[in-house]
Amino acid sequence: MKRHGILNSHISKVLTDLGHTDTVVIADCGLPIPAGVKRIDLALELGTPSFADVVRIVASDMAIEQVTLASEIKDTNVAALEVVTQLDVPQDYVSHEAFKELTKQAKVIIRTGEATPYANVILHAGVIF
Repeated sequence: MKRHGILNSHISKVLTDLGHTDTVVIADCGLPIPAGVKRIDLALELGTPSFADVVRIVASDMAIEQVTLASEIKDTNVAALEVVTQLDVPQDYVSHEAFKELTKQAKVIIRTGEATPYANVILHAGVIF
């Protein structure tokens, strides 16, 4: 059994297999999951696990080069935006509709139990060297 890092075997495997610029989406429980994109569903009930917890844990185990967010998050969900801002990586903003289109290229979408608007982020894999 692992001592440190992500215990969820599905998330751990995805992060291990990522290449530079591959993307991982962390989503609220309402974001549509495109056909053909792998889903890791962590949602247990509304709010559990939270967007903040999942972002923090995944970011601690992933080299992140930049993030993409829906521009609507700025006015609608400042708390979720602050969670992502704490990652201290460049941020790119697109419309929510464009965000949903970008999710079609993700290696995986990790669905949380978050039930607040626009609590979604695309993490772009960086490199560790």
